[in-house]
Amino acid sequence: MNARAAVATFGEFARNGLGVPLLVMVILAMMVLPLPAFLLDIFFTFNISLSIMILLAVIYVRRALEFATFPTVLLGATLLRLGLNVASTRIVLINGHTGSHAAGHVIAAFGEFVVGGNYAVGMVVFTVLVIINFVVITKGAGRISEVSARFTLDAMPGRQMAIDADLNAGIITQAEAIARRQEVREEADFYGAMDGASKFVRGDAIAGILIVFINLFGGTIIGAAQHGMSLADAGRTYALLTIGDGLVAQIPALLLSVAVAILVTRVSRAHDMSQQIMAQVLGQPKALGVTSGILTLLGIIPGMPNLVFLGMAAVCAFGAYFLSKQKAAGVAAAAAPVAAAAAAVPAEQRELSWDDVEAVDLIGLEVGYRLIPLVDRNQGGELMGRIKGVRKKLSEELGFLVQAVHIRDNLELGPNSYRITILGAPVGESEVFPDRELAINPGQVSGTLPGSATKDPAFGLDAIWVEKSRREQAQAQGYTVVDASSVIATHLSHLLQSHAHELLGHEEVQQLLSRLGKTAPKLIEDLVPKLLPMSVVVKVLQYLLLERVPIRNLRTICETLAELAPKTQDAVALVAAVRIALGRSIVQNIGGLRQELPVITLDAALEQVLQDSMGSGGDASPGFEPGLADRIQTALADNTRRQEAAGEPAVLLVAPKIRPWIARLMRHSTPSLAVLAYNEIPENRRIRVIAAIGR
Repeated sequence: MNARAAVATFGEFARNGLGVPLLVMVILAMMVLPLPAFLLDIFFTFNISLSIMILLAVIYVRRALEFATFPTVLLGATLLRLGLNVASTRIVLINGHTGSHAAGHVIAAFGEFVVGGNYAVGMVVFTVLVIINFVVITKGAGRISEVSARFTLDAMPGRQMAIDADLNAGIITQAEAIARRQEVREEADFYGAMDGASKFVRGDAIAGILIVFINLFGGTIIGAAQHGMSLADAGRTYALLTIGDGLVAQIPALLLSVAVAILVTRVSRAHDMSQQIMAQVLGQPKALGVTSGILTLLGIIPGMPNLVFLGMAAVCAFGAYFLSKQKAAGVAAAAAPVAAAAAAVPAEQRELSWDDVEAVDLIGLEVGYRLIPLVDRNQGGELMGRIKGVRKKLSEELGFLVQAVHIRDNLELGPNSYRITILGAPVGESEVFPDRELAINPGQVSGTLPGSATKDPAFGLDAIWVEKSRREQAQAQGYTVVDASSVIATHLSHLLQSHAHELLGHEEVQQLLSRLGKTAPKLIEDLVPKLLPMSVVVKVLQYLLLERVPIRNLRTICETLAELAPKTQDAVALVAAVRIALGRSIVQNIGGLRQELPVITLDAALEQVLQDSMGSGGDASPGFEPGLADRIQTALADNTRRQEAAGEPAVLLVAPKIRPWIARLMRHSTPSLAVLAYNEIPENRRIRVIAAIGR
């Protein structure tokens, strides 16, 4: 069988899942069966090549998780090396008396050429390699693996909460959330496995030391006792073979230890390690300049190696000059388009026209100049994609297409400030820091963090702006950590939900009716404009959105309007009828699939007073002293907070006649309170009265 056929056969084994078992069998065979010297040469060369390939693979991967099989590969490489140690020990002890080539050319080369045939020098070199591997690299990598595994596991709850927050805000899709949760689990599994795998390397280093001493003393005794060699000749011969064997095994072990250390010291985000090192270590002209000055001072001291120090100082000075010129050229290139635009003067003055009158943006986002990179895709800004995700999620939830967000810079704002406008009017503004992250306190955290205290702009929760390096620490303490783009996207999502009724106009309603007309043409033909004018339909849909009722089920809404339109065209009465038709979905959005709904009610006497005092018309308000309205509002707000603290929805159940007024009363002070009428509760739902509000 030639080499090509052997490779093809092994590839077929690997595709059939037999590659790894075959390698295990080969390792076991090396431990049990005596191997000829030429096979040892092949296996030792393969071991060195494998270690180099693993080290280079670790250097070139962009993230640690891209080499998730590394702990398993490390175990396999360690077993291969231990199997070679057993095979080489056997052949050294059996054939060592025949000379330095008894165990193959590789061991002989390392014993004679690498250490000059001097077993004392070889022993020192081997000891130095063992100290470097065992005391420095292996111990440090093991400690880093242990700490990384602990912090990764501690941070899992906070990272899961951050994923849920992004999903709820529409920043990511369900598929992306599943992928990110899987990545969190894989990262925890990886660092946990690396914590154990580092023990393989440490144990391998100890085994290498013991094997060297066993070969040295065992070989000397065997050579003198069985083969009639003098103690000096036996010691010299077996020492060279033992040192060669130890170096052949220790150098691949050192390479794998370095690979472990590199992998566990990498940060979690994706990056090219070589480029990062060049940019962060050698990319500082000031550091190179100061280094050149220090080397120059050392180089002019009498008695020092002046030529070497001054030569290296010149190299550092040239590097500092070259990097400074490169940075200056980059800044000039970036500023050129801005300068050209500022210097451009219109060739002719044209007359004003209607094109110069700018229309009001339906949805606007104004940012300070330091936030421009967040919305610039060329600078890696993620905010545009997240805003698109917010629009998609809200469009699916509300039932109509949320219009595009017009983003512009505003020099009147602070450098880190942003402002959200709807129909040209500001509805919210805040301040974010792109170089930091916001740690939000969800209510249960285990410690404090250094940083700037603030409030979450969307929901008003306590939060802290922290350095990005403290992200994992904050997540481990229970904080929900989000970046600046997520803060703006979440704030925008919250405001768009609150002002959804302002985003729905005649054009949007016409688009909705046209789409429904493709499947129910007769319904739309009879409804608008025969039974109801378009303005009334728009007002009904706006009222529904104002009360946080989605309009996805447009068919049921239009059928209810068509049924009631011959009797009344009052928008409030039509909304009440539509809410009854949508009662099942309204209650499900509030309480989920639970069969029993906890509700707050009004005392019978108070409810009767309110009904008697209601005027005529859908927009009427009760006529009584303002103090009673304040007491009702305060009592309902207190009960709502208690329900939210208990993790249950806050629902007020009232008579249909007074439901619109109560809903308007509580809309701004307690927006989380859902106000339902008796006839909106489906027949298959039970209610449980938890409180009754009296006068």
